[in-house]
Amino acid sequence: MTEAPVEQPPKPPIKVKMKVGNLEFEVEGQPEQLEEAMKRILLTVTKYSKQPVIVTETGKSSARAETCKGVVQRLWSEGYFANSRSLDEVYNRMAQMGYHYDRTAVAHSLIDLVKEGILGRDGRPRRYRYAQKRPPTQYMSTS
Repeated sequence: MTEAPVEQPPKPPIKVKMKVGNLEFEVEGQPEQLEEAMKRILLTVTKYSKQPVIVTETGKSSARAETCKGVVQRLWSEGYFANSRSLDEVYNRMAQMGYHYDRTAVAHSLIDLVKEGILGRDGRPRRYRYAQKRPPTQYMSTS
């Protein structure tokens, strides 16, 4: 008599986490599949790590960690205040640029620049218009 082959229950999948530099990978599968998958991942990472990385700089900084006042100063340095602007206009322009500060923060930044003599303010309360006192080139250093 021959014995019937005993079927073994399927092995549970193995989960492997790998970190190579600042890249992280998580692979899950049967042991016989993992070795090939890990070889492919490492080969790909190695291949791409040897390629030169080209970094281009656009504008002053791509970082979004700018203060509200810093953004308003940048608008001034770009000549935005050559024509007088209302708080609403400044607020909307900053929103178009991707900066969503509270209106009161924008108003405080404008007042700070008025006090520093960079901007002038005309009009009456709640209707003020802000304009440059002097062109930005007089304040910018030539370095």
